[in-house]
Amino acid sequence: MLIVALTGGIGSGKSTVADAFARRGVPIIDTDVIARELVAPGQPALAQIAAHFGDSILTADGQLDRGALRAIVFADPARRRALEQILHPRIRDEVRRRLDGLQGPYCLVVIPLLAETGDYPFVDRVLLVEADEETRVRRTMARDQLSREQVAQILASQSSRDQRRALADDLIDNSRDLEQLEQQIDTLHEKYLTLAGTH
Repeated sequence: MLIVALTGGIGSGKSTVADAFARRGVPIIDTDVIARELVAPGQPALAQIAAHFGDSILTADGQLDRGALRAIVFADPARRRALEQILHPRIRDEVRRRLDGLQGPYCLVVIPLLAETGDYPFVDRVLLVEADEETRVRRTMARDQLSREQVAQILASQSSRDQRRALADDLIDNSRDLEQLEQQIDTLHEKYLTLAGTH
């Protein structure tokens, strides 16, 4: 099975692109979904995060307080790396486990922080979703109820456009309308089926 990593900066539209591939019958593994499952109450990763960052990152009912943790890790690169060291090996292992159960010519693994964390040697190709910075800022502010300053902080912590482009085999421009997005996805879908040897 051909394994395509889907990546892009915050607000670039990775979920929209992944949903479009899913409608074409492509299996999707989303590392953000896995990360959320790993920090559910009772999970070892959550206990390790609380031990490292303190109970202030937990809500009264023992859930992860994402806002509190975000404020800590985006203010301090060393603490962000500590969080990544807890989560990323577990995420990668779970991706491998889920890949073993998939059928089909190719699949997409959504890895938002691929450029930052790397270390996915089993990926065959990298598909980068891009949008202009103002579009990304507006989308993220609306989706996550964040201020422009908070979004700017997240953008500053992520890899640059050039760093992501250096990894990419394929590119989707998600700055324009949905029709153009769908056309780009159709073209790539055919390309990946060909690369997977089914065309």
